[in-house]
Amino acid sequence: MDGITALIVDDSSVMRKIVERSLRQAGINLARVFEAGNGAEALSVLVENRVDLILCDINMPVMDGLEFVKQLSGVPNAKNVPVVMITTEGSEAHVVQALSCGARGYIRKPFTPEQVKEQVIPVLAGNQEARKLTARP
Repeated sequence: MDGITALIVDDSSVMRKIVERSLRQAGINLARVFEAGNGAEALSVLVENRVDLILCDINMPVMDGLEFVKQLSGVPNAKNVPVVMITTEGSEAHVVQALSCGARGYIRKPFTPEQVKEQVIPVLAGNQEARKLTARP
């Protein structure tokens, strides 16, 4: 895959680095990585920057991941950008809620690079196919 621009949203700077390292270990070619400590910061990043992928925690101060995903529809740079939730919330209800808010994948902490690969690669591949189908010559 060509270089991907990712946005990693988590209130822990250590976890953001772990997610980035796991993406690289999963074989995802990251051209650029933006970071945000909560959903509000992430929305600010997206006002100025386009990304190919968003990985987002659910439980964060200021604006949690679910509220962030709900607000993405109002951000032009976030149209059709896939979101994968990464969280300690393991209940089925949280998975359903995240997916119903617009997330396209879900990874539970703790995770391995293999688990990241299993969730992220299909989401990215599907998004690239969708872009090809909607691109006009």
